[in-house]
Amino acid sequence: MHFQWYPGHMTKAKRQMQEDIKLIDLVIELVDARIPLSSRNPDIDDLGRQKARLILMNKADLANEEQNQAWASYFQEKGFFVVKLDARTKAGMKTISNVIMDACKEKIERDRKRGIKNRPVRAMVVGIPNVGKSTFINTYAGKACAKTGNKPGVTKGKQWIRLNKNVELLDTPGILWPKFEDQRVGLFLALVGSIKDEILNIDELSIELITILRENYPGLLAQRYEVLEEQTPAEILGEIAKNRNCVKKGGDLDYSKAASLVIDEFRNGRLGKITLEFPVE
Repeated sequence: MHFQWYPGHMTKAKRQMQEDIKLIDLVIELVDARIPLSSRNPDIDDLGRQKARLILMNKADLANEEQNQAWASYFQEKGFFVVKLDARTKAGMKTISNVIMDACKEKIERDRKRGIKNRPVRAMVVGIPNVGKSTFINTYAGKACAKTGNKPGVTKGKQWIRLNKNVELLDTPGILWPKFEDQRVGLFLALVGSIKDEILNIDELSIELITILRENYPGLLAQRYEVLEEQTPAEILGEIAKNRNCVKKGGDLDYSKAASLVIDEFRNGRLGKITLEFPVE
């Protein structure tokens, strides 16, 4: 299975981000805690090289907690500030404001020495499609979310979101990168829903997921679907179809329905807390 998805609007969005980065103190990058490395756009490191960096490991509630800790340590060792969160709830939100101030400590001190007081930290929120940027902003801002309008030197019509007197956010569209060097990255992105399902073969995708689960989480499929894991992934999918009554008219097994079921149950956490990739020691 070959994975690639880079619609034209992403090129335009990347150009806009290259312009906006000049106005920014901090890059807040959301990643999917189930695939922390594969959900990082490599272009962002290039873009934010001279900026303070904060990684938000979103959907941490869907990932394995032991692996969440391992990944947080991995990123911290590389010089990033890190917060684990679930943007749909307030989990992890309280610590973010303090971490933002900590990440921008040098900038705030420079301002103070120049006699500039109370200039808010300007942060750009970046991440791949479907990683939860808008959900994060809405939850973080709450009802007090106020758009601060145009800024001098900013493209006309750009809206900044003022969270409080200390922080202003600039949202950006979700963008991928033109080519996945490693197709496993494409696979992981497809599994968590960051590539449009319409361009994917869901049957094949579910077989890949079953293969990963059988290898890294032995016993999980057997417990959830009452299947024998010693079978091939295709046979396991057939057994899931049978056990979950995924049947077409005429009585044939509906493999596609079973495939969608497995993918959906993984994405919404019904299979348990699952991390798909692990930090390299």
